[in-house]
Amino acid sequence: MKKIVLTGGGTAGHVFPALALIKNLDDYQIHYIGSSGIEKEILKKYSNVVYHEIPAVKLVRSLTLKNLLIPFKLLDCTRKAKKILREISPNIIFSKGGFVSVPVALAGKKLGIPIISHESDLSFGLANKIILKQCDVMCTTFLQTSKHSEKCVYTGQPIRPEVLNGNPAFIRSKFSKANPTLLALGGSLGARFINDFIWNNLESLVKNYNIIHIVGKNNKKDVSLDNYLQLEFSDKIGDLYSACDVVISRAGSGVINELLTLRKPMLLIPLSKKCSRGDQIENATLFKKLGYSEIILEEEFSNEKVLSNLNKLIKNKDLYIKNMKKSSINNANEKIVEIIRKTERKSN
Repeated sequence: MKKIVLTGGGTAGHVFPALALIKNLDDYQIHYIGSSGIEKEILKKYSNVVYHEIPAVKLVRSLTLKNLLIPFKLLDCTRKAKKILREISPNIIFSKGGFVSVPVALAGKKLGIPIISHESDLSFGLANKIILKQCDVMCTTFLQTSKHSEKCVYTGQPIRPEVLNGNPAFIRSKFSKANPTLLALGGSLGARFINDFIWNNLESLVKNYNIIHIVGKNNKKDVSLDNYLQLEFSDKIGDLYSACDVVISRAGSGVINELLTLRKPMLLIPLSKKCSRGDQIENATLFKKLGYSEIILEEEFSNEKVLSNLNKLIKNKDLYIKNMKKSSINNANEKIVEIIRKTERKSN
């Protein structure tokens, strides 16, 4: 049986798009190389995937002596990845980015294994800038990104089938009022700005909204109110999406492209440049320009702005949905799998 190695990690946004391809890869034995982070926790639920762990080498976005050790750590991680790849002997590697994928790509290149990668954001992250030199093809979520290199191919964002086929009935049964439903989420690790806004304004919000609040691991508060559902994390995100009318979220490409596909108006609070490279700001700015969302930068954040923008989204819901319907549905899963198969056949 043919074998494929999936890799990527650090956030759920680096893991779920890779896992979205699994149902289209049923003729491959599937292995996953990741770190001890969130990807390991997520993969526990996938009994058909063999998990292999290596350390992740991450750049600290500040002046620190720790960054001087990166070349030595990367060399060690690449050796470990190379050993695992030799044991697996895969036909091809699919990388979703994140720092754990870099040593896998470097090792795969040295071993002559074909590599397909995917960039979710509008601009390249550091990991995928490195991987671009190692891979055969770099798939992109955005058309603009595909113009970066001859290796790039515009495919769109891979999305798990269960996300697109949610059942809202159970979630809606939790609420007694016929108010619009607000889904508040901040990615797999939660978002302080969004969590604090919901908690600080909860009593007034539940008068106008049914609220589904994903707070992130270990962030739950002892709060009990009618029409308020608090979750650390959900593996039934499709049900939550299908039950909501409007979303307040960070601007990671995975989440916002899922919401775009499902035509859900969104208020985006992107990570600031203080703790990121600004990729979420780029993503959110583009979605605002295309009429899919509203945006509030962290530096401009206030309760009043959030409430005003949420009201705007609800009032003009049909307009946002109309704009989102102009976007094409790319069938990214099928396109990426076809590229994987074509590259593997060519290599063999």
